[in-house]
Amino acid sequence: MLEQLMGLIQDHSQQAIVKNPAIPNEKNQDAMQTIMSAVTNGLKGQAQNGAGGLGALTSLLGGQTGLNASTLMSNPIVANIAQQAITSLMQKFGLDKTAAAGIVSQVLPNVMNSLITKTNDPNDTSFNLNDITGAFADGQFDMNDVKNIAGKFMSGNSGASEGIGGMLGGLFGGK
Repeated sequence: MLEQLMGLIQDHSQQAIVKNPAIPNEKNQDAMQTIMSAVTNGLKGQAQNGAGGLGALTSLLGGQTGLNASTLMSNPIVANIAQQAITSLMQKFGLDKTAAAGIVSQVLPNVMNSLITKTNDPNDTSFNLNDITGAFADGQFDMNDVKNIAGKFMSGNSGASEGIGGMLGGLFGGK
């Protein structure tokens, strides 16, 4: 599941990160990882926030598909993830708030919309609501899981294309 989530982030980051002169090419992977961390930490925090938090997460991921960016960004869970991502991008890359918010507003709604759509598509087994909520609610998910996924992308063990492996090379001291 985390490999697929990283794939969604990579797919939706081309314009906002890869082609963005504010993010040096050698830092593209770091920027995508920053967004991945914000998403996973946000989902984890929500899932571990008692029954109400898990219910809200289930409602978001199991809910309506095809939501527009504005609707998604106004959801409290997504807004929290966005704030985490903006703050991290500002700290890691020295971006001002407007630039960081611009990147997040281009990437996050598309990633979340794809995640929701795939979770609700019975013909798409890449994301399953029970797997997602279980992975984040058990308290066992941490940055080591994210590093493990990134390592699989870099080594090619995930079945991902060389393009993704090359793009993510250098992440956590890889290629």
